[in-house]
Amino acid sequence: MIHLRLHSILSPLVFVLAACGVEPATDRQASAAEPESASTATPVMGHASDVFDVAPHGDFDEPWAMAFVPGTNVLMITQKAGTIAGYDTETGRKITVSGAPKVDYGGQGGLGDIAFLPGEEAADLNPRTIYLSWAEAGEKDTRGAAVGKGRLVCAEQGSCAIRDLQVIWRQFPKVTGRGHYSHRLTFSPDGKYLFVASGERQKQEPAQDISNTLGTIVRLNPDGSAADGNPLAGRDTPSHEVWSYGHRNILGLRFDPQGQLWDVEHGPAGGDELNLVEPGKNYGWPVASDGDHYNGTPIPNHSERPQFAAPAVSWTPVIAPGDLLFYTGSLFPDWRGQALIPGLKSKALVRVSVNGAKAMELARYGFGERLRAITQGPDGAIWVVEDGKGANLLKLTPR
Repeated sequence: MIHLRLHSILSPLVFVLAACGVEPATDRQASAAEPESASTATPVMGHASDVFDVAPHGDFDEPWAMAFVPGTNVLMITQKAGTIAGYDTETGRKITVSGAPKVDYGGQGGLGDIAFLPGEEAADLNPRTIYLSWAEAGEKDTRGAAVGKGRLVCAEQGSCAIRDLQVIWRQFPKVTGRGHYSHRLTFSPDGKYLFVASGERQKQEPAQDISNTLGTIVRLNPDGSAADGNPLAGRDTPSHEVWSYGHRNILGLRFDPQGQLWDVEHGPAGGDELNLVEPGKNYGWPVASDGDHYNGTPIPNHSERPQFAAPAVSWTPVIAPGDLLFYTGSLFPDWRGQALIPGLKSKALVRVSVNGAKAMELARYGFGERLRAITQGPDGAIWVVEDGKGANLLKLTPR
């Protein structure tokens, strides 16, 4: 068996035209149609080359998420059609990865997020516990998100395999359509709990119904069972899994260095959100939003519906967030604790300050291409990957 090498350890928007019932085939088509209106912030604007040395590291097909294997320089990248690509960021070697699940590919659906169980950072540890999310087919043209747990085993020949992958959680219920799966994964800082973002699948009203998990964030044990102490503990399944609800389409889910959970989610026509996610809170969708329906029908904004948790930051025009990272490295010391959000429609990396429950956009750096995912390398470098086929993987270091 190969010992993956240690370096240093740090670790869309598909629019539904509500009046017509029309669902575009991909989130790329939808975001191009997003309307423009006044912004809620006045950030410093610039180009990526103003602050970054941008180094390309190959291209990938429809990448959706990426994560470093803990304690190594090996980056694992999920590709939406159902494959995983490994890449040794130190040597430039590509690594084949087998054992990915069968996915329901189409629209926004396919292979989704990737995460590793905290506490397995030892460089000579093989295998490691791996978690994946994906869109799973159901009966009668229905589908939903699933989360699986397995073992990542890597061999001397530079190949890896996922073994014993078992589904530990499913979005409920499965419904028609191919959008708003969300299925982002993140662990609590102590590694005891797995949080899963569950989009409302473009069905809207279920996000206000706690008898299902559409439009929610759920808190689970690492084996996929509902965690004790959830806000609706003691109720029937799946209500006892729910941590928060009233969400739309969550594309980023991360803890900040203070241990607070945040998400970024897509609004409708306007109203993208950065939310401080707190237990038992209702975030308002579709009753309240800082955007409007795509047919122009207004939605009461959060200031008109104070019973719902309001976003810390909302964006109109939208940025169409693809992911979320809180920076903790040493290469950009002034950015420690700040949020970095890769944008799809904005084609920019958005930098946001966070102070307790408050947040404010500070700057955005244009790349000229849609940005899908972000992660931090072992040396504190920032890695982003573009969206779509032939998407570039980019390493960002200080200019």
